[in-house]
Amino acid sequence: MTPDLALTLSAVLAIGIGAQWLAWYLKQPSILFLLLIGIIIGPVLGWFNPDQALGDLLFPFISLGVAVILFEGSLTLEFHEVKSHGRVVQLLVSVGVLITIAIAGVAAYYLFDMHPLIALLFGALVCVTGPTVIIPILRNLRANKNISNVLRWEGIIIDPIGAIAVVLVYEYIISGGSGEGALLLFGRIILIGAVLGLVGAAVLATLLKKHWVPEYLRNIFTLAFVLLVFSVSNHIEHESGLLTVTILGVALANWPKFPKDDILDFKESLSILLISVLFIVLAARLDLASVQQIGYTSLILLAIIMFVARPLGVWASSIGSKLRTNEKLMISWIGPRGIVAAAISSLFAIRLEEYGLAGTEFLVPLVFIIIIGTVLIQSLSGAFVGNLLGVRERSNNGVLIIGSNPVALTVAKALKDHNIDVLMAHNNYTNIAKARMEGIRVYFGNPISEHADRNLDLIGYGHVFAMSMDQELNSLSELNFRHTFGKQNIYRLRSSKDKSKNDRQEKDEYYQSPWLFGESVTYGQLASMIAKNAKIKVTNITENYNFEQYQTDNQNYVALFMIDKNDTMKVFSSETEGKNIKEGTKIISIVMDTEDPKGERPTPAGAQKEQFQKLAQKEKGVS
Repeated sequence: MTPDLALTLSAVLAIGIGAQWLAWYLKQPSILFLLLIGIIIGPVLGWFNPDQALGDLLFPFISLGVAVILFEGSLTLEFHEVKSHGRVVQLLVSVGVLITIAIAGVAAYYLFDMHPLIALLFGALVCVTGPTVIIPILRNLRANKNISNVLRWEGIIIDPIGAIAVVLVYEYIISGGSGEGALLLFGRIILIGAVLGLVGAAVLATLLKKHWVPEYLRNIFTLAFVLLVFSVSNHIEHESGLLTVTILGVALANWPKFPKDDILDFKESLSILLISVLFIVLAARLDLASVQQIGYTSLILLAIIMFVARPLGVWASSIGSKLRTNEKLMISWIGPRGIVAAAISSLFAIRLEEYGLAGTEFLVPLVFIIIIGTVLIQSLSGAFVGNLLGVRERSNNGVLIIGSNPVALTVAKALKDHNIDVLMAHNNYTNIAKARMEGIRVYFGNPISEHADRNLDLIGYGHVFAMSMDQELNSLSELNFRHTFGKQNIYRLRSSKDKSKNDRQEKDEYYQSPWLFGESVTYGQLASMIAKNAKIKVTNITENYNFEQYQTDNQNYVALFMIDKNDTMKVFSSETEGKNIKEGTKIISIVMDTEDPKGERPTPAGAQKEQFQKLAQKEKGVS
């Protein structure tokens, strides 16, 4: 490896990771930035030529990268999940896929005079969305539950299903298409892929389940095993490797008690590394002459996919469902294309060049235009279209609660009783089980772990209540979720230790989040009130009964949150002044039926009231 190549690869890796960071910071799909940056430094500016830089290593690098992406995607396809997420999702990933393939394929055939098989392959490529592109769009969209659930699960399930469809079409093309010999070759490819995939799954599952591979080697061992199976399959039968690793992933995803979550951990390191480099390399190979040749006709194809294929697929899949018309329109509008389409189209285009089929040279630029067009248009316009159709939530009302103690459970139940989505996340199984028995959505595990990053569905959630008795976990949760939720939407319940901190410590960055329910309210006080059978009380603020009167009438209470006329939840905190609470607002508090008989310290209500008065005076400029 020459120094120039080392410098080039290092620069590409740095740029790729920078694109991933930019996507994280702007809360947009990373593929958009990776492809745009690759196009800019490649064909536009001419700074990076992958064919010249990598030479003979280019194709093996792309092949192995695509194999890993296909395996990782197929490892998420659990058959029971397809059945458990409703008829609309099931039809979208079956009937909807077929409709998209048919319409996109026919349009490409007539618009670009493609060979029928290449047009079919193009249709299969652009039927695939994916969680990496759909979830960032959904978080910004704030669509209602019906829409969010359908789009999210469609993206997760269709990723491996679409990949299987693409690989099968490709295998059919390289087998020679029609004819007895071609069909025998196609059957042999499928047979080898199925046998090697299933046998490989059995071997890997046995090795890992019997702990014959040490914990620290599991991820890298799995990666090496997948690449070996891919290469062996290709050696036995040319081009059968992609189908093999796809079947291998699907088989392992549905293998009883297979430690799938442990294997997916390498997504957080190697896959991000691989994707960051791979997509810049692929985009940098884009032929601008082909882009100019397809011209404005490509925009017609984009419009057909967005305004004909997608709506028809959604409408056909939602026949007989409870989805309203405006919800169907919103689902029709959101259908970004993703990682699988970009990766596989580039690899297949290289492979299919030798077959001389018409339209092969248009495959990559068309797929890239569809990806960039759908992601860019739908991410930028999603909120506007959602408002126009009236399907957006006014705010992300949902609350992620860190902790599972009695105080956290009481607050979670109060939120749930007022139709606020609640997710409790903690690693105390006994307490989490109690919350589940109350009908509260839970996550059992460390809420700031890599597993949580993959499995915590935070769509619709706009607040974090750090209520764990583990203060270190509260602090780490504040830092971990600060970018996702915003510092102003993260609240921490104060402990007795926090209360003893000095002013300098209070100003530290770790302690900048508002105190949950008020500066003077602590976990110990709330736990004591709950132990003495304090009750949750709901009070309506009216024209004749304002918040000040409410405070006077309730001497031993802690105000938790309020819900306004628009059903928007607002939290009482150290930054809440407790004034200008409008008529029609509901105050939800925890209230003692009797006063504290000892009278040794101010009641939570008295402390909270003093805080609200001080904040109001501060704004008025009164010392």
